[in-house]
Amino acid sequence: MKRVLYRFGIVVFFVFMMNTIIVCGTESKTKTQETVRTGKAETESTARDTRGSGKEETESEPLDVVFRYIHDPRDNPDAMKDIVENSDAVYGFSPSPDSDRLEPYKQYDWTDRKVVADIQKSRREYHKSKESMMDILYKMRGEGASIEEMARAVSKERNRLRLESYKDDPMGLQAVKESNLKSYGHEDGPTPDELYEKYGSWEEVLRGAFSTNMGMDACCGLYDEYYWLYQELGYVK
Repeated sequence: MKRVLYRFGIVVFFVFMMNTIIVCGTESKTKTQETVRTGKAETESTARDTRGSGKEETESEPLDVVFRYIHDPRDNPDAMKDIVENSDAVYGFSPSPDSDRLEPYKQYDWTDRKVVADIQKSRREYHKSKESMMDILYKMRGEGASIEEMARAVSKERNRLRLESYKDDPMGLQAVKESNLKSYGHEDGPTPDELYEKYGSWEEVLRGAFSTNMGMDACCGLYDEYYWLYQELGYVK
């Protein structure tokens, strides 16, 4: 149910940014949203001829079946710019040696099913944790906050969530902080002002806060599971 609300919130959010005026209703859970969710689940269950199913890896699964996505990440240049095909990897992809964004993940063995299962779990929790960003957005919007105020608050929350996602991975946390230090000069991640300088508008800063690294999802076996999100963010058609 939280996931449906999360998806609904993103749809409302982008209508707000494109039109600048939102008719604030009661945030009802529409049949259309339920249909999208149901349709995605049915597609995954009927069309997938793979080892994985978007669920966490288990030791009992066979090792000799090739994993394939319904939606091929290779057709998405934005996803592929951070990853490379790796026939030995659990889900067929691993971080690119040239990727700065996925620098913290290059150290992991993407051919090890247990290692990838742990990363997949953390990745799914990270997606789920973004619901707190939507809570902030709804609250501030209801209080009449400006786009800049909302963008600043949501961006700070995203930085916090990213670091918190490594609470059980000291090595990964240190790598992320070092990456942030190298890129921004501080460990916590980009500041709202740095993001504004990068994107050129507070609307884009706010939109960027809800974006996700599609390549990372592909490495973790979650590309199909979150394909609906890429569509709603406008990264794929």
